[in-house]
Amino acid sequence: MPAGGFSVSAPSGMEFEAKITPIVVTSCVMAATGGLMFGYDIGVSGGVSSMEDFLREFFPKVLRKMHENKRSNYCKFNDQGLQLFTSSVYLAGLTSTFFASYTTRRLGRRVTMLIAGAFFIVGVVFSGAAHNLGTLITGRILLGCGVGFANQAVPLFLSEIAPARIRGGLNALFQLNITLGILFAFLVNYGTSKIHPWGWRLSLSLAGIPAALLTVSALFMVDTPNSLIERGRPEAGKAVLKRIRGTSNVDREFDEIVEASRVARNVKHPFRSLLQRRNRPLLAITVLLQMFQQMTGISAIMFYAPVLFTTLGFKTEASLYSAVITGAVNALSTLVSVYTVDRVGRRMLLLDAGVQMFLSLVAMAVVLRIKVTDHSDSLDRDWAIMVVVIICNFVSSFAWSWGPLGWLIPSETFPLETRSAGQSISVCANLLFTFVFAQAFLSMLCRLKHVIFVFFAVCVLTMSIFVLLFLPETKKVPIEEMAERVWKRDWFWKRFLNDEVSSHIVSGANSINSAAI
Repeated sequence: MPAGGFSVSAPSGMEFEAKITPIVVTSCVMAATGGLMFGYDIGVSGGVSSMEDFLREFFPKVLRKMHENKRSNYCKFNDQGLQLFTSSVYLAGLTSTFFASYTTRRLGRRVTMLIAGAFFIVGVVFSGAAHNLGTLITGRILLGCGVGFANQAVPLFLSEIAPARIRGGLNALFQLNITLGILFAFLVNYGTSKIHPWGWRLSLSLAGIPAALLTVSALFMVDTPNSLIERGRPEAGKAVLKRIRGTSNVDREFDEIVEASRVARNVKHPFRSLLQRRNRPLLAITVLLQMFQQMTGISAIMFYAPVLFTTLGFKTEASLYSAVITGAVNALSTLVSVYTVDRVGRRMLLLDAGVQMFLSLVAMAVVLRIKVTDHSDSLDRDWAIMVVVIICNFVSSFAWSWGPLGWLIPSETFPLETRSAGQSISVCANLLFTFVFAQAFLSMLCRLKHVIFVFFAVCVLTMSIFVLLFLPETKKVPIEEMAERVWKRDWFWKRFLNDEVSSHIVSGANSINSAAI
């Protein structure tokens, strides 16, 4: 094995030679900027929603409710229109991901990222220049289309281009960029909240920076060998494979991708194929992981961080400042996943985080039950610090576990013939549950009060039990070998694959016997 490289074992005992090449690292860093735009949008909406100038322009009823203070503090921001401002992005992304599945398969991962960048840029223009709610929501819908296309293409690109040994770490760059985008948005909101009356416009317009980064980066990226071969360009695919692996000894890996591509071309209806028995474990894991990721409550907390802190008794500036702290913890903690995911494995990170998140949510429910009454105007300094620490611990635990792994595991488990369709289901499920919780969180907070954190704690406990019993380990397994080396060996899921293999054998034997007779 050449110096500076490593090998990945195939089931037959063969080895795929691969170095950590500059083109792989550069391509993954550039592709992961798609997460930067997604994260910025998550972070900016909650901060803008707490700015009085923005509320005065689009949601004057909410502003009046804040100043009148006649209702429960938990219900200050309970407005369906305000929630739609945040959640419309994810409803649009949910719809667009099915179109993104087609472009990802037919046009490639790189072109799909370019389309995402174009949607982002146009959406930023509409959002920043909006003078009525219709234009504002239109901009949000366009941004949502960009989210759907980017979230479809980027995780696939990262999983396919990365060597198996460091696939988890490189794929986690997507989540790292999401957290950096959230932190950037929180910092921007903290600064623009002091600019009256158009600071909110600057917050929404600065989304053009990550949008431009993704678009320009996509212009200079190579597409993945899997995508090129799948689209009938084997020579180009082999050339790219040699470049990204840093060696000419790629014949074995190339042959494996070619075989996977041959199978993929025979699949005319990939979404229908997902329903076949052998694909049910992958489909179930994908949907459940995305559902559980949102049932932690993380998206609701990150969307509405400034609003949540204001509800808990923080003043507007203090709430934005606390959100910045939360965003910084989120970004830094994601680095833990980049470093450890290919060392300790996916399951260990998810289970460890489950314990910490459960305890944080229970502690949060207790603090709210004791200190936050319906009409309390502020928290004592010590209690305020405790609230920030608890939320930061929760966010930190999520950031190095369910955040990156919710995207990594689905993107690395599907075979090539259903990979783009599977990723569409993954993105669709994520955005569906993101939309549900973004649209419902403020209403749930109004009605359930502190009990909402008990609800999330029960969800975390449930999903941790699921991981313990039903999620197999996928670290360091080549992406085209998942079925043989993971799913067919799992105590529960193997029945779906092995039963099908057995039925094919029986069917073949019956055919032979019939022919003999």
